[in-house]
Formats: sequence, C-alpha cells, structure tokens
Amino acid sequence: MKIQVLALDGVFDTGLATVLDVFTTANELSAMLSLGIAPFDVRIVGLRRKVRTSQGLAVPVSAKLDPSTADWLVIPAIGYKTPELLIPALERPDVRDAAKALAEVAPGTKVAAACIGTFVLAQSGLLDRQTATTTWWLAPLFRQRYPAVQLDDAHMLIKSGSFVTAGAALGHIDMALWLVRQVSPELAGLVARYLIVDSRPAQSAYVISDHLAHADPLVERFERWARASLASGFSLDIAADAAGTSKRTLARRMQQVLGKTPLSYFQDLRVERAVHLMKTSGKSLEQIAALVGYADGVTLRALLRQRLGRGVRDVRMN
Repeated sequence: MKIQVLALDGVFDTGLATVLDVFTTANELSAMLSLGIAPFDVRIVGLRRKVRTSQGLAVPVSAKLDPSTADWLVIPAIGYKTPELLIPALERPDVRDAAKALAEVAPGTKVAAACIGTFVLAQSGLLDRQTATTTWWLAPLFRQRYPAVQLDDAHMLIKSGSFVTAGAALGHIDMALWLVRQVSPELAGLVARYLIVDSRPAQSAYVISDHLAHADPLVERFERWARASLASGFSLDIAADAAGTSKRTLARRMQQVLGKTPLSYFQDLRVERAVHLMKTSGKSLEQIAALVGYADGVTLRALLRQRLGRGVRDVRMN
C-alpha cells in the first residue's frame, strides 16, 4: 500500500510520529514474522521543501503532494488547539493551497484525516454531505465552519465514502491501525499489541461537557440550569426560560453548537454526574439514581451501559 502523509508547517508532532510509528512497526513485524505482506510504502509529502513541526523539529519532505500516486493520502493534525489559534492558521497560504489541491483530486481518491487535520480536509469541501468526526473540543467550531458536513464527534473513527476521519490527538493511532487492517487484520492486531493500544470506539467518554457548553453564552446558561436541575427532571419550557430564550431558539442553538437536543444533553449531564458519584462517593446505585433524577438503579445501569459505548463498533460505516 502506497501512503502519502501530508506535512504542513506546524504539524502536530505526536500525530505525525504515531502515524509513522504504526506503519514502521507493521513493516518490522511483517518481516520478522514472515507474514508475506508487502511493506507499506510511506512518504512524507508537502507543498514546501522545508517544514517544521509545532515543536520546531525539521521534517524531511520527500515529495510534492500528489494523491493520484498513492493508495491513501493521510492528513495529520496541525498543532493549533484553540479556535483563537486555529482560525488564523487555516487562513495561511500553505493551508489554503493544500485545501485547493485536495479539492481538485479525482473522485474516489482515498483520504484519511485525524484530529485537527479534519479541518484541513473539510476546508477543501470534500467532506460536504459526508459523515465525519473531529477533535471533540473543537466540534462547535467545526459545525459553525462546515455546516454541510454531517459531524458525529462521539465516534473515534468514521468511514464515509472514500474518506476516513479520526478524533482527537491519539486518534491518529486508530486511523493508522485502521489502514493497516485493510491489508491485514492479523497484522493490525499485532501492531496494536506491540504498541499497547486499547480499543477506543468512542471519544465521547473523554468529552468534558461544560468545556463545549462554554463555546456559546446561551448554551452555557442552559448548561448551568441543567446541572442544577438533574434531580428534579427536564422541562423544555423551564429550560428555555432559564436560558432567556424561546424553546425553538434553544433547540436550534444546541444543535448548532453541540449537535444535540436539549434533552439529549441533559441526559449526558446526568450520566456524567452519575459516573462521577460512582467513582468518588460510597453511595449505592439506587442512591445515585435518585440524585440524578432516575426512579431506580436498573434504569440508570441500562443507560450507563448504553451511553458509555458498550457494543459500539470500532468504525461507523456509512
């Protein structure tokens, strides 16, 4: 399999390194165990001859970006972790040129992007009408910038059409292992064991809910009301009054910022609070259920199993 890894200035060191390490480990294990699998041909490509990582390390760019000569183009993150830094970075000439080059690739070209690399891919327009995931804490910004993309940031990895997108930071490993798995599931399993990589089907378990809510003042007001009302239950009328808006506006803003209904987010907060109490208090499941507004522990237990991702597939196929 021929793979081009796009390195832009400020590329995220961990993202680039882990992608390369997965393929290098795959090649080493395949040779060591005589698995008869052709080596992964991985080349770092770019638009400039000199590229440095976000930590200032020099990256050897071996060729110019040309997805037509590769089986997969891989886009690691660039190292800008907040909207204030990321938005100007996306307007840089090299990032705009990369997005333009991507927009001109032949239909069916296979592209994989991880973490903030998904913003570069979305900038090209290729993800329009596709389902994708991204860095969980930048999901509100992603929805605002790319409304034509069907964002599902709960998942760690999503395949949609000829595109694969992965979640935050170490989602780069999940993406690279998925690519190895397309050649050999056995080899991918071995690489995961050697690198001690656990299955992470969802990134929703890592999300800090109030961090996302603070991306918008109205959503933040709703979030404050919701946290104070977990035991008493959900009412859209009361919630809208507490947020100082109409029910319709509240629902629309929640969808724009978090991709959830007010009730769904309220349920997420209940689960988050229940998990915290289970870890930090000596209370029984029945007592915790009452504190977060459920009639009994059986209901809470079933919801915890559902919300914490049991039975979720590694990749959501669309």
